[in-house]
Amino acid sequence: MGIRPPYLGCMERHLPILCLMAASPVALVAQTGEHKPLSAQESDPVRLGWMQGTPPPADRVLHVADGSFFRFPALRWSVVHMRELLPTVRVSRGSAAPMALPYALDPGIDKVAFKPWHADTTMTWEQSLWTNYTDGILVMHRGRVVYERYFGALGPTDVHAVMSLTKSFTGTLAAMLLAEGVLDEHKPAAFYVPELAGSAFGDATVRQLMDMTTGLHYSENYADPKADVWMFGAAGEPNRMPGDGRGPLGYCAYLETVRKEGEHGAAFHYKTVNSDALGWVIARASGKPVDELLAERIWGRIGMEQDGYYQVDALGTPFTGGGFNASLRDLARFGELIRDKGRHQGEQVIPQRAVEDIMAGGSKEAFAKSGYTELRGWSYRDMWWITGNAHGAFMARGVHGQAIYIDPKAEMVIVRLASHPVAANTANDATSLPAYQAVAEYLMKQQ
Repeated sequence: MGIRPPYLGCMERHLPILCLMAASPVALVAQTGEHKPLSAQESDPVRLGWMQGTPPPADRVLHVADGSFFRFPALRWSVVHMRELLPTVRVSRGSAAPMALPYALDPGIDKVAFKPWHADTTMTWEQSLWTNYTDGILVMHRGRVVYERYFGALGPTDVHAVMSLTKSFTGTLAAMLLAEGVLDEHKPAAFYVPELAGSAFGDATVRQLMDMTTGLHYSENYADPKADVWMFGAAGEPNRMPGDGRGPLGYCAYLETVRKEGEHGAAFHYKTVNSDALGWVIARASGKPVDELLAERIWGRIGMEQDGYYQVDALGTPFTGGGFNASLRDLARFGELIRDKGRHQGEQVIPQRAVEDIMAGGSKEAFAKSGYTELRGWSYRDMWWITGNAHGAFMARGVHGQAIYIDPKAEMVIVRLASHPVAANTANDATSLPAYQAVAEYLMKQQ
């Protein structure tokens, strides 16, 4: 686990939630203290000098204890330094040499123009990077890197908090175990984790967890200080002590308390606790914690450059709903593995059946009930977002602008890491999703 520097102190109960906030239809605005946040250029964390110096000046020090580390613009530094702020467990890349990525950089991509949703004027790809507070972005086309840029505190060897992209790793591992017969999608979660029998998850099937069609009495309304999401965050605090009178200790203990509301399978409800329940199921079915399983099955097999890291609770349980950290290039390697239907240099790392299940998408009817009015025709499958567009594109999404966008028809993978002042992707979708499609169409015209 990462060692916490002495200046951090103890955590407030709400702080882990800052790292798990879901891509809700409701915009979540970072605490800027201003009506209009600083621009990407003005909020550059290197320019602002966060945590620079020995010791840093008092007004440039960020603390976990008071939440300052995750307030905009400070979060632009913190997303690249989570291991210095919170305990983590390593996902090993193994001892083999990294796989070199082939490069064929295309400067023309910067000039690709598109029209943002609900806009009268066009924007260029390069302009969109600043608009969306991009920290790093990489585009692969037909297996070659055609675009790569870094901003602010992020460099090629750094890892970045990927927020809810974590869920897609969890869903991919589950899809692999299904394809291999280790998991049965029709079995209830309690079959694998008896401790969940008395909870809402007990009679939910593995498939319902994977597609988030569970019926849970669980609120992720971050504007409500009494919402369930805050208790979940308190359970996940890494410095909790047993018997402190603050409710369940650890993610697993909290999951046992979630109660049912409505029927499972009726509608898509994006709730992070589904991912953590699925992570528990995966660990029990495979006999390995998710961090070890990811290292063994994927991270250590496809030539990653850097280790990955999960944030953990006080018991060392990985936060499988939003706690993963990885480098830009390694996320691109993972995206390319998925685009190639699980094959890497002739080896079937992920069962093809598992990737095809993701690409097939979930129930559009269930998704339509979720309130994502701008994402009409989309669905959710195996903890991936399926666009339903003509290219068959699908993606992993995380708050503050994290994305892995895979376009099979264009043979393209885009990975973006960002630190947008607004958490919910409703704040950047209008200048992100049409940009991805425009680059796909541009690349399809190239030789």
